[in-house]
Amino acid sequence: MYPVFRLVLQSWRHRADPALPLTGTHQSRHLCWPWDLDIFAELNNGRTLTLYDLGRIPWSRKIGLTKTLRRQGWQVAVAGASVRYRKRIRLFDRIDMRTRALGWDGRFFYVEQSMWLPDGACASHILIRSAITDRNGIVAPIHVLEAMGLDLPPPDLPPWVREWIEAESLRPWPPMTQA
Repeated sequence: MYPVFRLVLQSWRHRADPALPLTGTHQSRHLCWPWDLDIFAELNNGRTLTLYDLGRIPWSRKIGLTKTLRRQGWQVAVAGASVRYRKRIRLFDRIDMRTRALGWDGRFFYVEQSMWLPDGACASHILIRSAITDRNGIVAPIHVLEAMGLDLPPPDLPPWVREWIEAESLRPWPPMTQA
């Protein structure tokens, strides 16, 4: 079940936060609850993705995207993700999450998020390829930025992101052929 209560809590907790520039970093704090655990008593990998949602939603408001989405009738879709897990998150561990946009290309925005433990260790890191959509499909980032009142050139994406984009373009779709 989607953690609606936690979503409301995060939205309320960050309701008065100052605005961020498009590539600014949003920080949020979370707690690993019993219902977040898998059979090994650590944060479930699927729940990790859901918690990352809870970081992106207030971040979207702080950069001005949420207002634009509502005004235009647009939606956001995750069009791809690459996750790296490095440290276990256990019951009642406090998590510091950081969310920021790395940049965009002709179709997608690229968002980086990470979860940090109190000892300073990075537990996980995710790259999200995000699409803004309307009833006709993907809305080009340049049009999204115009609607947000921004006139920004796309920043240079880090090499690891560019290589991930290239690797994804080589990935076959549909993924398997019938036997």
